[in-house]
Amino acid sequence: MTEAKTDSKGPLQGIRIIDLSMMLAGPTGSMLMGDLGAEVLKIEPLDGDETREAPPYYYGENSAYFWSINRNKKSVVINLKSAEGRQAFYDLVAKSDVVYDNYRPGVLERLKIDYENLKRYNPQIICCSISTFGYIGPYRDRPGYDLIVQAMSGGMSITGEPGGSPVRAGIPLGDLVGGLLAVHGILAAYIHRQKTGEGQRLEVSLLDGQVYLLTYVAQYYFHSGNIPGPIGSGHQSLVPYQAFKTKDIQIVIVAHQDHHFQRLCQAMEKPEWAEDPRFANRKARLENKSILIPMMESHLQTKGGDEWLEAIHKAGVPAGPINTLDRVLSDPQVLAREMVVEIDGPANDKIKTIGNPLKMEKTPANTFTRPPQLGEHTRDVLSNVLGYSKEKIDTLVQQGAIKTA
Repeated sequence: MTEAKTDSKGPLQGIRIIDLSMMLAGPTGSMLMGDLGAEVLKIEPLDGDETREAPPYYYGENSAYFWSINRNKKSVVINLKSAEGRQAFYDLVAKSDVVYDNYRPGVLERLKIDYENLKRYNPQIICCSISTFGYIGPYRDRPGYDLIVQAMSGGMSITGEPGGSPVRAGIPLGDLVGGLLAVHGILAAYIHRQKTGEGQRLEVSLLDGQVYLLTYVAQYYFHSGNIPGPIGSGHQSLVPYQAFKTKDIQIVIVAHQDHHFQRLCQAMEKPEWAEDPRFANRKARLENKSILIPMMESHLQTKGGDEWLEAIHKAGVPAGPINTLDRVLSDPQVLAREMVVEIDGPANDKIKTIGNPLKMEKTPANTFTRPPQLGEHTRDVLSNVLGYSKEKIDTLVQQGAIKTA
């Protein structure tokens, strides 16, 4: 575990992002940009991001859920339903690079903070919107969540054990991929602006992102017309490529290439399997999967998983344990990659959190600050960025246009 460093500002230093997103799909993307050095102004309503109160775990007044996706941000509370609050927002837009939201289509227009309005205050502004179904199509006005897009995209239909009910992925793939795609789009738009001086609007649909992930599964369907179902941890084309029970834990093995399969058989003390014509090549193993896999499963349960993995790794075959969270978050490889870091907690303590997966030589993303308290930075941002006087800020507070900590 590594304590978060504070000596690098990251490659996006100097970029100011106004973040209107809440819940999960948006904040993950803006947090990534904050990790990379962007100044992220988290604009919250008077009662704050609802995930601040998400049960069941809390650090001080804010939930562990909120802590997981809102580091490296500044909380600025603005009532966008008031004329005075909107004007303060417009003033911030004039001094920012990106406005980022995950509202449903139509909300921005009702609040008068859509791209057509905002570009009047900053013609170079980049506006990025994440929504469940996007701004075009018959479903644009439907509400939605990660579970909905996992189901509708087809991903759930192939997830789970054969013959069982479809299940969602254990992590919120729809939301997380949406955030990552938004970051890609924002950076591409920023590069375009650097070249041309033009801002632009872009949007990301969570459903689009999940359909995009179908890749070869969709291509197989286009070619064959066959509708796949759940196949557990296995693969439609590759054998062996799946999870196996051992005497104590479950492990995964990938040995579909002939040389890997031969080495695996040696490591499993079953060299004769590699010579068996039923398993001698990739095509034969796929055709005889129903024979090979039970043989492997039975033999692997004669020893413990770590013992098998030691022999399999020594043979140069890809394999690994199915780690529970306690194992992965203490894994020496994960710790060596600084994927567990510590940030300041709410009571002068240290809180463990997930690190940044981007490792950059010249501009490392290794600066992490704790998630903000509600309205913690309202006064500082309006004063230092916009030059508002103390009296003006106090008046806005009295008008219910903003809130300070």
